[in-house]
Amino acid sequence: MFFVEVVLPLSLAKTFTYRISEAEFYFIKKGMRVAVPFGKSKMYTALVIDIHQNKPNLYEAKEIHQILDEKPIATETQIKHWVWVANYYMCGIGDVYRGAFPSGLLLESETIISHKADAAVNPDELSDEEFLIYEALQQQSSLKVLEIISILNKKNILPVLQKLIAKDIIVLEEEIKENYKPKLVRYVRLHSKYESDSGLNELLEVLKNASKQKEIVLAYFQISASEKKPITVKKLVEVSNSTSAIVKALIEKEVFEEYYLQHDRVSFDGKASKKRLLLSQAQQTAFEEIKNILLEKEVCLLHGVTSSGKTEIYIKLIEEYLETGKQVLYLLPEIALTTQLVSRLRLHFGDKVAVFHSKYSNNERVEVWKRTLENSHKAQIIIGTRTALFLPFNNLGLLIVDEEHEQTFKQTDPAPRYHARDAAIVLANFHSAKVLLGSATPSIETYFNTQIGKFGLVAITERYNNVRMPEVVLVDLKDKHFRKRMTGHFSDLLIEEIAEALSLGEQVILFQNRRGYSPVIECLTCGHVPHCQQCNVSLTYHKHKNHLRCHYCGYSIAKPTHCHSCSSIDLTTKGFGTEQIEQELMLLFPKAKTGRMDQDTTRGKFGFEKIIDAFKNREIDILVGTQMLAKGLDFDNVNLVGIMNADNMLYHPDFRAFERSFQMMTQVAGRAGRSEKQGKVVIQTYNPNHNTIQQVTMHNYAGMYKEQLYDRQIYKYPPYFRIIKLTLKHRDFDKLKEGTMWMYQVLSQNLNIPVLGPEEPAINRIRNEYIRTILIKIPQNIPLVVTKKTIQKMLNSFESVAQYRAIKLIVNVDFY
Repeated sequence: MFFVEVVLPLSLAKTFTYRISEAEFYFIKKGMRVAVPFGKSKMYTALVIDIHQNKPNLYEAKEIHQILDEKPIATETQIKHWVWVANYYMCGIGDVYRGAFPSGLLLESETIISHKADAAVNPDELSDEEFLIYEALQQQSSLKVLEIISILNKKNILPVLQKLIAKDIIVLEEEIKENYKPKLVRYVRLHSKYESDSGLNELLEVLKNASKQKEIVLAYFQISASEKKPITVKKLVEVSNSTSAIVKALIEKEVFEEYYLQHDRVSFDGKASKKRLLLSQAQQTAFEEIKNILLEKEVCLLHGVTSSGKTEIYIKLIEEYLETGKQVLYLLPEIALTTQLVSRLRLHFGDKVAVFHSKYSNNERVEVWKRTLENSHKAQIIIGTRTALFLPFNNLGLLIVDEEHEQTFKQTDPAPRYHARDAAIVLANFHSAKVLLGSATPSIETYFNTQIGKFGLVAITERYNNVRMPEVVLVDLKDKHFRKRMTGHFSDLLIEEIAEALSLGEQVILFQNRRGYSPVIECLTCGHVPHCQQCNVSLTYHKHKNHLRCHYCGYSIAKPTHCHSCSSIDLTTKGFGTEQIEQELMLLFPKAKTGRMDQDTTRGKFGFEKIIDAFKNREIDILVGTQMLAKGLDFDNVNLVGIMNADNMLYHPDFRAFERSFQMMTQVAGRAGRSEKQGKVVIQTYNPNHNTIQQVTMHNYAGMYKEQLYDRQIYKYPPYFRIIKLTLKHRDFDKLKEGTMWMYQVLSQNLNIPVLGPEEPAINRIRNEYIRTILIKIPQNIPLVVTKKTIQKMLNSFESVAQYRAIKLIVNVDFY
């Protein structure tokens, strides 16, 4: 007997065994997809991770349905990495498989209802609803569940279907459909009978009375004379300034023939420029140091101040690896950054650059996946966000993790809750590749690893072209309010600086880490604040759409005209977001063009490109934005950056609040003065003497690192302790309270390490589920594997207690 071991795209920790024939046993390889039945009637796309002859003891192995690939679509190293991610981050291997694969390659099971061929039906015996379905099946051979829902115009159609099945009129079948469709582009060519000289005269005769058609034919000759490549219908219509209907008429007249060619959706056109990249003295020294360190160590950190030219060093390093035929993975924290970087890299490497992130459609991601697997020269350099880590690399030589301190590298939901930087180091190890981490404000854990000699360290302390670091000016908001020198949320100093920058034709960036118009609307009479019905959080006011919205679950209501509690009409807004700053700017600087960059304005696929290009082309004078602005963007005409309120970052209930605030403010400040002139940063704060704000002013990373490290050691936090955070959720508050207490007691009795909790987070209810958390702190000297096994046993026993089974339990390892 022959079997395959498969992973299903479900949140399941174990693999499943299916039966195969002998012929299939010799054909199937690890990494191929097979369609398998699972449960009563569902079909799933499973991935083969092993082929063996061991019969399962606990259940009867079912047969696979069909083999979906001719050759493996995932590599063995990739699967090995997935297993590591699943074990380390304590999640199911199925979660990793589902998160790693583009959903275009995960086929979905869709129930198909068809008419039984030999059924004898008496229409008079059917109810109205049954007759509607029967009649629809007379018109077409099969229907999907969704189609029947729309025919009957009701959700609950299963009882009706059950009756029809019982009457033996319809049958259900599970069908798997492939989601990925190649993109076909429509081309035209001249019909063969008109290709000779006499044919052309005949053609002109045919078209003598059809001037519009004649224009198109002349345009066709014009294009084919200048370009020796096939002509698309789209291009022909554009050049001739005509419509596709006229082209269709010409095809019907047999003047043109149409044909289709398969096209890649992701366009990789980009011509490499012949210009050699020259490094400055500081960059060259750093480049040589990195190469020497990577000969001995696996990982090196490049700690270069903002605008020190880290990207040029990466490009030089990539050049060296490409010459050896290796693949390079370049990870970025934000989609916004890929836009700028892709154009820079294409100047050097032409079409060798491929991009992979979630704003691409399924089909586009499938294409990049297949190219990476084939080790195509068009995907030698992959730029992407954290998901690009799971691509099927064959020959990986170098991984670059830019802005490695960013919290967006850690996935929070859904599982796998991995950290891309840490998982990248392990992936590199499997491929015997090297890792370069880059940041102007490295995370404390990474910097600590360089200090203990685990990673190499290279520092650049000067900006490119010796431009001076920006001058940081602090504005005391308490004092400004007291002296009545505020206009809205702008101090007189910030207004003067903006006016001066605009008069010099320079651009300005303003940073406010909160979107919307204002986070709270309050009644002045009774103090009532509208809250979300499903979450314990106030609704944010969005003026543009004139509604209140919950940023956690998306619930929204129209802006109230009076208080919901006491009917008073005295409503006021508290706090401010990017939208309000934008409105105030329009009043203060009516002639300046303002733009906004936050989650609301960058929804579409090219949302980021549009705003970044408009700013780069100087169509926008003042750009207001959230933390998207803080990441490595490079604008040469920005000499002023304003931070509207530095305090809302500092006072988060989080042990990383000061580190994050320092990083965020330093990164935003680094957008200023990147070409010749020294930039200026205005930080508005109620607490100008705060240590962290002083460290930003002095550009003092070492001071911040030492201070934070001292605190971390005392209070048992990373890098001295690993943290596993358990989050428990349930709709019933008392049941959750009881369950978390049980969990906490079992953990603290069996683990000889600090267990904190159970506590309620600041927002203790989201989407009608109450939340409680437990923190487990594991010292560095205790083996992590053993502790995790013990914790996993306790989590399993928690799930086996009947009354706690309904409580959702989320495990977050290395909680960031």
